[in-house]
Amino acid sequence: MKRMNRWFLLVMTACLPLWAGAQVPATKFGYLSYNAVFKAMPEYEASRQKLSELKAKYDREAQRGEEEFQRKFAEFLQGQKDFPENILLKRQHELQDLLAKSIAFKEEAQKLLSQAEKDLQADMVYLLNEAIRAVGVERGYACILNTDGNTCPFINPAMGDDVTNYVKEKLQLPISTMPEQ
Repeated sequence: MKRMNRWFLLVMTACLPLWAGAQVPATKFGYLSYNAVFKAMPEYEASRQKLSELKAKYDREAQRGEEEFQRKFAEFLQGQKDFPENILLKRQHELQDLLAKSIAFKEEAQKLLSQAEKDLQADMVYLLNEAIRAVGVERGYACILNTDGNTCPFINPAMGDDVTNYVKEKLQLPISTMPEQ
């Protein structure tokens, strides 16, 4: 077995220079800012508006809860000297319950807002991904890179193509003018 491994290693070592010098066909790739195209979709603004309206409803409810807590807390402070101990404890528990419910509501509202955002944008994400896939297949790209978040600080324009306008065209979005490369 060791003899076979050595033989394989010897053949690989001998052939490596041949493979290294062989011509490998250039692989084309595309790149775009996913977020820029996503935000250019007309559905994006509509989803932002719906999400904003939903957030405002949750904020109003949270504000109502805070006002109730503040009112009961002020009543508690005014009457705490006069309350018998069992009433004092009962009011303290009420205040603790209100505070806990307020915190739980805010956490749940945040989760619901996050899920609502995903739900509102799910179709958009699907459409955009399909458009990117179609452009990649049609134009013969090995891959299409997302340049958001500085993930690709340098892309040699001689080796890759900016596919933003091709994807926008697939989605029937307005095309921005691109300088010739």
